Amino acid sequence: MTDHDQLWRLVHAERSALADDLAELDSAQWACRSLCGEWTVEQVVAHLTAVASVGPLRWVASVLGARFDTDLHNARRLAEHLGTTPDDTFANFRRVLTSTTAPLGPTAAWLGEVVVHAQDIRRPLGIPRAPAIEGTTEVARFYARKDFAVNSGTAADGLRLTATDSDFTAGSGLEVSGPTLSLTMAIAGRGAYCDDLTGPVPKCSARAVRNSSPQKPHRDTRGDQDDHHNQITHPESGPCPRNGRGPRTDRASPRSRTCRIDTDATAPTASMTSFHEPRG
Repeated sequence: MTDHDQLWRLVHAERSALADDLAELDSAQWACRSLCGEWTVEQVVAHLTAVASVGPLRWVASVLGARFDTDLHNARRLAEHLGTTPDDTFANFRRVLTSTTAPLGPTAAWLGEVVVHAQDIRRPLGIPRAPAIEGTTEVARFYARKDFAVNSGTAADGLRLTATDSDFTAGSGLEVSGPTLSLTMAIAGRGAYCDDLTGPVPKCSARAVRNSSPQKPHRDTRGDQDDHHNQITHPESGPCPRNGRGPRTDRASPRSRTCRIDTDATAPTASMTSFHEPRG
């Protein structure tokens, strides 16, 4: 088990790696829909900034102020850290790269926030970078043990998870195997990653938790947005520039292709909060 200080070093390293990727995005890519429900890339970044800016006391005050409506609480905190432009949102994120501020909960949960949300951004944009295997393995172990910010423990129940690129194993039952990152993302509710796995993948996808995915907050409001839920299952097309690795422009990369994301509004509801109300 990695110690507390090392977990924070991993959090900071993953934030910095994501910042390197974000520095090369153009305006069309910032507006692309991420894998996190209906959030855009920019909204996910604002959410990560909120996670690194809200300590336990302020988190409690925010939840109380929202009358325990965690969707409203999350929308308010996201809007608070959403800049007037993507450059402003990015600048806000860069200011918290080495922050150790976090809401209630174990440090592994906040490492999971950046590992999972970074991939929510990278995969639709075709950015090949993956988080370090050490950090991903810690998140996989934490997610497989219990439900917290996502219903990952429930998703993994009855399955034997076996990584093909690390020593991670968890659970018992029908075996699902594949890269550690894909296992982690699948039990975190990102069904697009189930295509990377072998075994009873449909069961893994069917159990995947629904993601908190607000309608896009208006930049000039702070707190009157309502959230709703969608589940990611298998891809459907939506326009999204990919692989933008050159200087930032106002146009999509000439190599733009389609990002493929799916939502299933008929899936069973599961209450889930990311940087949200702790579960379990």
